[in-house]
Order: sequence, then C-alpha cells, then structure tokens
Amino acid sequence: MATKGKFIVFEGTDGSGKSTQMKMLGKYLKSKGVAVYGTHEPTDSPFGALLRSCLTGRVEADERAIAALFAADRIDHITNSVNGIVKKLEEGNTVLCDRYYFSSFAYNGGFAPLEWIIELNKPAMNMLRPDLTIFLDLPAEESMKRVSRRGETERYETMDKQKRIRDKYFDVFRMFAGRENIAVIRSEEEKERTQANIRQEVGKLFGGNL
Repeated sequence: MATKGKFIVFEGTDGSGKSTQMKMLGKYLKSKGVAVYGTHEPTDSPFGALLRSCLTGRVEADERAIAALFAADRIDHITNSVNGIVKKLEEGNTVLCDRYYFSSFAYNGGFAPLEWIIELNKPAMNMLRPDLTIFLDLPAEESMKRVSRRGETERYETMDKQKRIRDKYFDVFRMFAGRENIAVIRSEEEKERTQANIRQEVGKLFGGNL
C-alpha cells in the first residue's frame, strides 16, 4: 500500500500568486521524487461550473447560496471516487490545492454570517484538514493592481472587498490558532523569494528531507 501523501492548501486574496506558486512548488517536489497531484476550487465539476458562473456574474445569486454551493463542491472534491482528494492522497500523492475552506470563511464570511458558514463547512473539516495551509499575504492595493492587469474583474475584486477579505482571513486564522497548521508568507514581487519561503515551510512536513 502506498504511503499516504501530504495535503497542502494555498490561500490568499485575488492576485496573490497562489496558482503560480503552487505550480512552482509542484515542479520542485516532483524533482525531489515526490508524487504530486494539483487541484483547485471551484472544481471542474458541475458544482464548480455553476460557481464560476456566479463569480463572473453570469448567474445572479445570494451570498448564502454561493457559500452553500462552495460547501457542496468541497465535499464532492474530497470524496469523489474518480479524482477526489482522499483518493489521491491514499494513492500516495501529495495533493496541492488552490483554495479550500478558509476561502469560504474569508470570502463568504465577509458578506454573510461567519458562524453559519463555518457550520456549513464542518463536514468537510471533519473529513479532511490540510497538513499545511499556506497563506500568501498581499495588501489589498497590490491585489487590485495585479488583478487589473487581467482586464476583467469578478464578484469580489474591488478594493473594499479585498480589504475586507484579507482582514477576515486573519480573523479566522486567530479563531483556528492551535487547531490548524497555517504559514503566513508575504507574496513578494520576486517570485523566487516567495517560493523559497514556501519550500522552507513545506520541508518541515517532510522532516527536512527535501
């Protein structure tokens, strides 16, 4: 039987560099002989497709409905018998995931009752907690500067919302202190410096054997 892999989640506000840093880490881990599976939320499932339509504004939805959709998408993401996170971990893969339940707490929890959103996500939390959550920290001003380079903006991509979301991340990190392994890493303009700091934290999961 394969040794169960590690579950590493990347969190951050929009434009914080999660996708880029996750790919860089995946490439590094593979070079060290670690089996890696990359995934993201919203997923590519029908739940995720509907969520993306809500986030881009093609479908109008209340914040609570969006939070519930994220919770449903997350449970399917964990349990799916074809490509679920648990399946991939049990096959011996280290799973890197772009967003997980802290995104729901920070994004939805900034605009709907946080305690209710935590309750919605308790099934996912009870099923699978990350071995490490990496939060790429970026001031809202810099987030919006990076987002504006893309052209189109989505539901949460305004200065006021990004500030509120960043504050909410730190609120929930304090709430879960001691119960979650969270590393806050500044998202530097120089990607390699950020990556070096990420690798230092990830190395601890592997007993310094990377």
